[in-house]
Parts: sequence; structure tokens; C-alpha cells
Amino acid sequence: MSSMTAPSDLPKKSVPAAPTRVGGITLFARREFRDALASKWFLLYTVAFTVLAVAVSFLSLSGVGSQGFAGFSRTAAGLLNLIMLVAPLMALTAGASSIASERERGTLLYLLAQPVSRAQLLLGKYFGLAAALTCSLCIGFGISGGVLAWRTGGVGVGAYATLVGFTVLLALAMLSVGVLISVGSRRSSVATGIALFTWLALVFVSDLGLMASSVLFKLRVQEIFGLATLNPLQSFKMAVIVNMNASLDVLGPVGAYASQTLGNGLPWVLASSLAAWIILPLALAVVLFVRRGSV
Repeated sequence: MSSMTAPSDLPKKSVPAAPTRVGGITLFARREFRDALASKWFLLYTVAFTVLAVAVSFLSLSGVGSQGFAGFSRTAAGLLNLIMLVAPLMALTAGASSIASERERGTLLYLLAQPVSRAQLLLGKYFGLAAALTCSLCIGFGISGGVLAWRTGGVGVGAYATLVGFTVLLALAMLSVGVLISVGSRRSSVATGIALFTWLALVFVSDLGLMASSVLFKLRVQEIFGLATLNPLQSFKMAVIVNMNASLDVLGPVGAYASQTLGNGLPWVLASSLAAWIILPLALAVVLFVRRGSV
């Protein structure tokens, strides 16, 4: 007589549990980081930034001799304007293609079919791109700093490290803006175009517009400073100058007013401005992406 197996004795198939909120973000961040490292834009941006940073390092060493502090300080000052052009462009274009490219290729629907929320997907892609972008910048800074340390020693490296830290903050802020642009764009080419226009507006138009507004509307110094801090590039520039122990008087009456009014609290105000540019656009991108019912 054959024995019958009760249904309760049968082996049950284990159903994979949905990842936790942090786990889902981490999974997408790892995927995005791996894809970014293997992409052409990461290699292109890393090589271009490294070459430019090393070139500025060698130029700053000309006529410096053995004065290490002068070498690092001159390099940080020389890299300042270069970073204001290159880092926002890198971050904006990388962020602009994050969601729009997935949507255009049709892979966004597959990603949304996974047992994760839309917010986890977006945040995971952001953190993965942020890690890749930070690596790209740190490689350039690291090689440039190695050249300086080899030629002049490590004296005055604090100013250089401060520049690296604020550059990462600026890049993350512009990455948030790029992701926000990508969420609202159907095509990757459109998102990239809007990102380039935003870059031009922040780098060139904002300075000219601020100068024109101060003349036309006869703005007071405190009003001009307030408008300047709304531009993340200007906040980055002033923060780096202050933390290099240089005087903001080089920026004219606005810089002198900021130094005299805020004193030691000025770096924190400028860092808070950059932090706001990281958090607010990313939060708005998450809200729009979650509320958007269609792909």
C-alpha cells in the first residue's frame, strides 16, 4: 500500500521577498555605478578633466620653485575657473540622460516592473551616478595632487582638499538639476539640450544678468549678494576663495559686504546654498517621478 503525502508535507517554493527601501536603492545604485564605469562618457570626462587638471598643475609650478604652499594654492586658484566650466557640464549631462535615456530605449518599463518603488529607482540611479561622478573628479584631482606633491611636497594641501570637497558638492548639485530635467523629458536628446542651455545660463547668462539688474534696478549690495548666493556656481566660487584664506574683496563691494556681515559664518551659508541645490531639485524630481502615472 503506497503512502500518501499530505499537502502540508510538500516542499514549498520560497518566494523572493521584495528588497527593503534601502536595499532597493542600493541595488539600483550598484547597477548604475557599474554601467557608468563602463560607459564612454565616464572615460571621456575622466580623461579630459585629468588632462586639464594636470596641465594647470604644471602651469602653476612654473616659477614657484620649492615653495609647496604656493604650488598648491596657485593650482587651486587656477582650477577654480576650470571647475566652474567643466564640473557643471559633466554633472548636468550625466543627470539629464539618466531617466530620459531609459525611457527612450524602453528599458524604464522593465525597471519599473521590479518589486521596488519609483522613488527607489530614481534615488538609486542618482546615487550610482553621484558615486561615478565623484570617482571621475577624484581621479583627476588625485593625479594632479600627486604631481604637485612630487614636485613641491605636501605643504598647503588643505586648500587643495577644500577645493575637492566643494567641487564634489557643486557636481552633486548640478547632478540633481540634471536628474530633474531628465524626469520631465521624453527624449534623451531633448534632456541633453535643456541641460546644455541650463549650463550656459548658470555659467554665462547669470553673471551678465546680475550685473545688468544691479545697474538697471539699482540694487543694494545685500540684494546683489542674496541673488549671487542663489547661483550655485557663485556660491561655490565664494566658498573656495574664503576657505583658501583669501579675501572676498577681490569680488568687489559684494565680497567685502559678505565678509564683514557674516564673518566666520560665511562658509556655512555658502555650503548650505550648495546643499539646498542638492536636496531641493532631487526632492522635486522624486515627487514628479512618483506622481507620474505613465512611463
